[in-house]
Amino acid sequence: MTTMSNVELRGAIEPGFDEVLTPDALELVAALVREFGPRRGELLEARARRRARLAAGEMLDFLPHTREIREGDWRVAPVPGDMQQRWVEITGPTERKMTINALNSGADGFMADFEDANAPTWRNMVEGHLNLRDAIEGTITYEGSDGRHYELGEDPATLLVRPRGWHLDERHVLLGSQPVPGALFDFGLYFFHCAPRLLAKGSGPYFYLPKLESHLEARLWNDVFCFAQDALGIDRGTIKATVLIETLPAAFEMDEILYELRDHSAGLNAGRWDYIFSAIKCFPDRPEMVLPDRGDVTMTVPFMRAYTELLAATCHRRGAHAMGGMAALIPSRKDEQANAKALDAVRADKEREVGQGYDGTWVAHPDLVPVAREVFEQGLSGASNQLSRQRDDVQVGAAELLDLSSTPGKITEQGLRTDVSVGFQYISFWLTGRGAAGINSMMEDAATAEISRSQIWQWIRHGAKLEDGQTVTPDLVRQVLDEETAKVRESVGEQVWRDGRPSETREIFERVALAPELTEFLTIPAYEYLD
Repeated sequence: MTTMSNVELRGAIEPGFDEVLTPDALELVAALVREFGPRRGELLEARARRRARLAAGEMLDFLPHTREIREGDWRVAPVPGDMQQRWVEITGPTERKMTINALNSGADGFMADFEDANAPTWRNMVEGHLNLRDAIEGTITYEGSDGRHYELGEDPATLLVRPRGWHLDERHVLLGSQPVPGALFDFGLYFFHCAPRLLAKGSGPYFYLPKLESHLEARLWNDVFCFAQDALGIDRGTIKATVLIETLPAAFEMDEILYELRDHSAGLNAGRWDYIFSAIKCFPDRPEMVLPDRGDVTMTVPFMRAYTELLAATCHRRGAHAMGGMAALIPSRKDEQANAKALDAVRADKEREVGQGYDGTWVAHPDLVPVAREVFEQGLSGASNQLSRQRDDVQVGAAELLDLSSTPGKITEQGLRTDVSVGFQYISFWLTGRGAAGINSMMEDAATAEISRSQIWQWIRHGAKLEDGQTVTPDLVRQVLDEETAKVRESVGEQVWRDGRPSETREIFERVALAPELTEFLTIPAYEYLD
């Protein structure tokens, strides 16, 4: 246990950690927590109250008291030059080798992720800050076990950072005997160490903000930005942040979120996977909201298309970038025919985004960068963005955003097996420190695992029937879990199976998929099992 700047550290101070966990950096974190921690707690309580109202039958709608903002004539501040073109951004954890590969991928931007793609072990979090500092300095290198040497190329991607959401704590760092908010820990350390370095190199501190559920949460982030910039003597408005619209409540407050961050806004992103999870979580007890197999909930189903259309239209009306969703495919280097078919699907998805007015998109793997880049370069005729394209034709209201019941598709045994297998395997990877994991040729992270386990919970709650007539029950899920984990065990071998902490993995899986009440986030109870 170490105490610095009134902050108590309960994580080990390994070699190099003292370069990040400096007294001055921790004092900024402490100042942010003292100033904004209480408001963060109040906003989390407001989330709980909304969930209770929805459970009591209230429906989501646009806010009547913010109508003037939605109907007003205003625009966000322009972004710097290195954020004007965002055709393709690659995402991934802050692990050293992955950071180098992502920055060298040919993407316009790299979103270094402290959140859904990063299991929040103490070592992962602190080493991530060291890796990003070294990346900005241009000194980051990695020596592979196979003898390969990794270093930055001449033109690395623009760096963007996603701190943890407001709901997560950092339990290795205490202030007044309480864990500090993970968001403020991640933001504070990165901003303190890296903002001056970025500015000296002609760039700036750019962020992605996850899991927001209201414009008041965006206002809190804006106030955090102002406070931190003032503390370091950096001009207000230097920070730029893109908000992930990945919760159903936030879709009703897109204008308001942009307005709150208007001096710091870099646009909105269609966080598709968490958005589906949020839709399930908002209406867990409503049978008409039950969704089919997750593979059937595509971006073209009515409620998803409404959300993506509204996001593009809202952003361009305000002069903000609209960023498309994740392509999670991991290309195969063995099956050329299957790979070509999968890449065609990625291309079609990105062409849809260009057609809707998006200025760029996300990919999870470097091999997808050329496909996405080609689509946006051709679709935008070489222009950096299509901010001038107004989507005045878009007319989306509450009914369209809430039209889950029109989602076509079926609930199948294969869909159940996929949810069980992916959910179990991802939790196992997460417990062993990997927040992004390749499963069945897809890059899975916490968001896709959340869909899997919440969908199972929803099907059980409503007694959903599979195509063959079986009712989804806890006993059926446990049977499928036995069968699917046996397959995993056989495929990976006994040593890998034991290293994956299977007993704890199953305990967590059943806790979040089979509990009487829907757990808000699987990462909250799972965090108890991490070092």
